[in-house]
Amino acid sequence: MELDFERCYRAVDSRDQRFDGWFYTGVTSTGIYCRPSCPAMTPRRHNVRFFPSAAAAQGAGLRACRRCRPDAAPGSPQWDVRADVVGRAMRLIADGVVDRDGVPGLAARLGYTVRHLHRMLCAELGAGPLALARAQRAQTARTLIETTGLGMAEVAFAAGFGSVRQFNETVREVYATAPSELRRGRPPVDERGRDRRATADGAGTITVRLAYRPPLHADALLGFLAVRALPGVEEVRDGTYRRGLRLPRGAAEVALTPADGYVSATLRLADMRDLAPAVARCRRLFDLDADPVAVDQTLAVDPALAAVVAAEPGVRVPRAVDGFEIALRAITTQQVSLTSARTTLTHLLAHLPDPADHEVDGRCGGPHPHGPPDRPTGPREVPRAGEAAGLRSFPAAGAVAGAPDSAFRMPAARREAIRGLARAVAAGEVDLEPGGDREEIRRRLSALPGIGPWTAGYVALRALGDPDVPLTTDLAVRRGAAALGLPDDPAGLDRHADRWRPWRSYATIRLWRAA
Repeated sequence: MELDFERCYRAVDSRDQRFDGWFYTGVTSTGIYCRPSCPAMTPRRHNVRFFPSAAAAQGAGLRACRRCRPDAAPGSPQWDVRADVVGRAMRLIADGVVDRDGVPGLAARLGYTVRHLHRMLCAELGAGPLALARAQRAQTARTLIETTGLGMAEVAFAAGFGSVRQFNETVREVYATAPSELRRGRPPVDERGRDRRATADGAGTITVRLAYRPPLHADALLGFLAVRALPGVEEVRDGTYRRGLRLPRGAAEVALTPADGYVSATLRLADMRDLAPAVARCRRLFDLDADPVAVDQTLAVDPALAAVVAAEPGVRVPRAVDGFEIALRAITTQQVSLTSARTTLTHLLAHLPDPADHEVDGRCGGPHPHGPPDRPTGPREVPRAGEAAGLRSFPAAGAVAGAPDSAFRMPAARREAIRGLARAVAAGEVDLEPGGDREEIRRRLSALPGIGPWTAGYVALRALGDPDVPLTTDLAVRRGAAALGLPDDPAGLDRHADRWRPWRSYATIRLWRAA
């Protein structure tokens, strides 16, 4: 990745938060690396180097700044925009694939050799997949050290390290201090004084701050999710979105509350090793790595959108924690209202077992291939003002594929379309995870009975995170276009939408709001 020195240095000199996560500033005179918005004195030019990733800065022998915490910066928005191998690899690394399956597993998912994948990542990011995963482990370890009561050995393995020695060496190298020093003076209680320490079996509650680039239109996010919330799986109440999660090593619950400059995420995990993928999925759901200024600047050039962009800056695309869930919702919503679709899905859920009652693997939610878990699943409640939400996760594809006919209150053709999708996902023929090839996934989805262009586009927009999906045939999009004085026929709107590239997904959300 080419980094223009003058442009980067101007961003550092102005402490521009929009560039946090885009690149990292290394200061050779102090031996530290920072985020561009670090409040410290701007370093002299001849002491500065710029790096495309935290792993590259660590590889150059620099440690993380303790003041600006560059490891907690938002991720680079380009990994959502880019659909190439490097972008897909970064999304999978963030989801913890290297920790679970190793670099060979990551390379196999992407269809490349380990050597070629390493070469591509080094060329773009200055670090290979192991170094990138190591940087993420260090960040996870710091979060667990500072916010839980787990012993250091438990933190080491929960963060994905292979040994306590490797954990100690990495923390000392990245943060220039011993793990025990990071915990000193930081009691593991939340802002209300409630104990959030993990238990001895590895289950527990943890609260983390998820940074984003301002502005963030929280009401638009929560409003979109609220009208689609499935009872027992998710809810929006008192400015907080709560839902159940199905993670690689067990069930979980999360409560997400937008605040000034960050989203507070309270996670109840059955296994602390799921922290990194849980955080990655929550960030993806709220689209927290986006660059809203760049998006809004492009859309505001269109006079028809200028007023709504100015009135509501920072509108994001509500994405997904589970690609299969979004695909199933899309099929269920075909030619019916949101209220009717929600009723149909609620009936389906009532006929399927709670995934928390069974050990799951990361892909299809079937029985774990290595037998029963070696740990208790633990309680799944996320505390909120003294009460528990008690939410379940959405069923896996394997469970839906085997559901009885009575679970589907819909026409037979739609029921078989859902079963066909579920079988394809469970068999690995359709990969709806964040590292999938977007064009290949859309092609395979479109080949399944009952899935047309609108359904495939909706899945691309929300499940795959494609930022450039127009959905011009959608009835609500056309109504929103008419309300803003835009062409409301699909062909005319499609031609007009060319000026919104590469952010047509964000324009779609704004047209839905206008409707």
